[in-house]
Amino acid sequence: MRDASRDGLVWDDNGLDLEPRWAREPDIEAIDRVCRRHLGISTREADKADCAVYFHTAGAFNKLYLVDTVRGRFMMRVSLPVDPRNKTRGEVATLRLVRRRTDIPVPQVVAFADTSANEIGFEWVLMELMPGKLAYYRWRKMTMAQKEALVARLVDCQVQLLRCSSSVVDDGGFRGIGTLQDQDTAAAAAPTPGQIVSSVFFSGAHYHYTIPRGPFRSSHDWLRAHLNIIIKEHTTALADTKPEDADDREYAEGILRVARKLLRLLHKIFPAIVSPPERTVLWHDDLSLMNILVDDDGRVTAIIDWECVSTMPVWVASQMPEFLRGATREQRPDRNRYTDVSDRGSDVAFFGEGLEDSLDNEGKTELYWIHLMEYEQTQLRKVFAARMRQLRPGWDMDVVEAALKVDFLGAVNRCGAGFYLRRIEQWADAIERKEFLSLMEVLRVGLRKEKSTTTTGAHGAARSAAL
Repeated sequence: MRDASRDGLVWDDNGLDLEPRWAREPDIEAIDRVCRRHLGISTREADKADCAVYFHTAGAFNKLYLVDTVRGRFMMRVSLPVDPRNKTRGEVATLRLVRRRTDIPVPQVVAFADTSANEIGFEWVLMELMPGKLAYYRWRKMTMAQKEALVARLVDCQVQLLRCSSSVVDDGGFRGIGTLQDQDTAAAAAPTPGQIVSSVFFSGAHYHYTIPRGPFRSSHDWLRAHLNIIIKEHTTALADTKPEDADDREYAEGILRVARKLLRLLHKIFPAIVSPPERTVLWHDDLSLMNILVDDDGRVTAIIDWECVSTMPVWVASQMPEFLRGATREQRPDRNRYTDVSDRGSDVAFFGEGLEDSLDNEGKTELYWIHLMEYEQTQLRKVFAARMRQLRPGWDMDVVEAALKVDFLGAVNRCGAGFYLRRIEQWADAIERKEFLSLMEVLRVGLRKEKSTTTTGAHGAARSAAL
């Protein structure tokens, strides 16, 4: 699906979701010239000893290039125009604020372009290369003491973000939900929340929907916009469904029914009128092991991937970071009770597939590593909570008071993805009856221990298989 307003970007439908694709490749020679110019390295002879650019890896919305120079090592992130101008400026403003106001290790921005009107043909950010390796690759070899120290350090980082957010502007902190934008990104003045940069808002045709995009005054306004995107998408899909496509029709109708039910419930959980705008904090919504760099001893050397980080309501920041979320398992799995496998690295366990470095499964089946991770997450969540109590008295009460709101957000996200529709509907009905049940518990067992977890049909079956 070609979008003329975002030249260079194509959206492909893989059957489960839309995937961004590059319509053309960035010119690596142009990247070399841009890096030399901004790093003050001669372009006369273009000596590789002075500056060499290599493709490093690709993210969801960008390509990363390693830049080796006589002035040090840098990283060039070249981005697809998923949200032209806003995404690049938001990332730069956020990184500069975090570096100024905290000791969280994030890369220094050397230069950037927030428009595709340059010789590379895409927006880009040139930044310092941070030391360390992805925690994903080191996790299995780290001791539990090292993992506990990593969690404690990340709590310190989160608390610094909370304090930074509450003191960054004169009236006591950020107001409103959105991605940070500077009037002048080179200035030292505090940035303010602007239009939100989020895949929910810019994926595919969503980018062109006539809906509010922020900054939002309140949780109500933000979640209402999110639900309206879901309703618009599947209303359009339903209108385009052929009479013979009964499964697709049933799938779209199911999502619409649940989304409208959540929309009716929204004002009962979140006030519709808020003045002044709601207080918000910076929240790294994807703090996974793929976005944490560590050294050989497991110490945090950098936190990366700030490209869609926004100011969020304080209740959103009561959640555990992404890498600590998982099933509860109090007893450590007995390694000897799990099947042996012969291929080293053949099991890509809990974290995913298609990565450059395979994980050494140490001769054990994937199930062992999944259960071990669940056990470690269970123990490390206790470490996280204990450290938060030390640094932020009243943290436990914050978590309790945020629980219903966090559940509502989880219901909205799963509804948009088409997961667990029947059980989300059961949960919403229970809340309407003032039966305050945990969303995760309802998703796990249902209200009547029903086996069905989502709507039927081709799309529903595909999504069930993906869970």
